[in-house]
Amino acid sequence: MLFKEIKILLKKEILIEWREKTAINGLILYAISSIAVCYLSFRLHNQTLSVVTWNALFWIILLFSAINAVTKSFLQERNGRWLYYYTMVSPESIILSKIIYNAILLVFLSIGSLGIFAIFMDFPAQDTFLFILTVILGALGFSSTFTLMAALSSKSQNSSVLMAILSFPIILPLLLILMRLSKNAIDGLSRSVSYDELLIVFGLNIIVIILSLILFPFLWRA
Repeated sequence: MLFKEIKILLKKEILIEWREKTAINGLILYAISSIAVCYLSFRLHNQTLSVVTWNALFWIILLFSAINAVTKSFLQERNGRWLYYYTMVSPESIILSKIIYNAILLVFLSIGSLGIFAIFMDFPAQDTFLFILTVILGALGFSSTFTLMAALSSKSQNSSVLMAILSFPIILPLLLILMRLSKNAIDGLSRSVSYDELLIVFGLNIIVIILSLILFPFLWRA
């Protein structure tokens, strides 16, 4: 029953996005604009861009793209639709469908941004597989964290601002670990060096999803 509800809700999210296309087009435009600014600031003027700066710029772009992508998850839902959900599906189905949809969206957005960023700003990573794996895990982490925070802040007046404030203590450690992992991939270090960080990122993602399943039903009844 749970998987059937998630499938239906996920299909609904995809169909709405496919019809409107405003959100995804805005996100793509934001990512391309940010990369273009980096290109005009560094590469076009033949300025040397260190791998540390390259790594930081890339994750900053992904972070703010994720915030813009996930903020709309609960803002676009009207009160009448919430009442309909309340009578038809469980809260666990709603939060999981939101996390899965945002994860799919962010994975495609992150991989696409990486491709464009690599074309204009080069790609210094020596371990491509580890770097792409880190990007995917980062997209999943951003999705689960920001979706939970968007749900918790959806009842407030300035939900987008509150979401960013609530997310900061959780997303900062995750972001630091992701930057360390990507730096290991850039330097071409042995993958065994990164096993601990990979497990931490995976564990953080699981913890946030479990917290979502525990906390969202209480918010649902509020």
